[in-house]
Amino acid sequence: MDQYLPILGLLLLGVLFASGSLVASAWLAPHKRPTDAKLAPYECGIVPENEPPQRFPVRFYLVAMIFVIFDIEVVFMYPFAVVFRQLHVFGLIEVLTFSVTVFAALVFLVSEGALQWGPVKYLTPGMPERTSSSTIVRIGRDPEQAA
Repeated sequence: MDQYLPILGLLLLGVLFASGSLVASAWLAPHKRPTDAKLAPYECGIVPENEPPQRFPVRFYLVAMIFVIFDIEVVFMYPFAVVFRQLHVFGLIEVLTFSVTVFAALVFLVSEGALQWGPVKYLTPGMPERTSSSTIVRIGRDPEQAA
């Protein structure tokens, strides 16, 4: 039991410090509502002219996750490079399998447009193929009169 006494004391000290901080902030904090000036965003002394955007677009998070995935791939390459001679062909096949899988995921993401910024552009059908009859109809003449 004597071995756990310092841990118990440290745990008790942590709980006392956390609860003491919460109680002290409740007693010492001002109890009036903040003014609009205090709630306004502050940017280097310049009053903002427009509202900041509420959220980041989802594409931002997708690109961030893709970056993290490829960053992790590079981290996994270091241990392989250190013990490359000991792993022989088995290690090479495993690393190639891992790299091909991650590269295939990147190709899929690029084909789905995950790395494209800006608004999504959809192709809209244009004018029908131009023929003499479609041109006559477009001008407003009756196709029977043109012949």
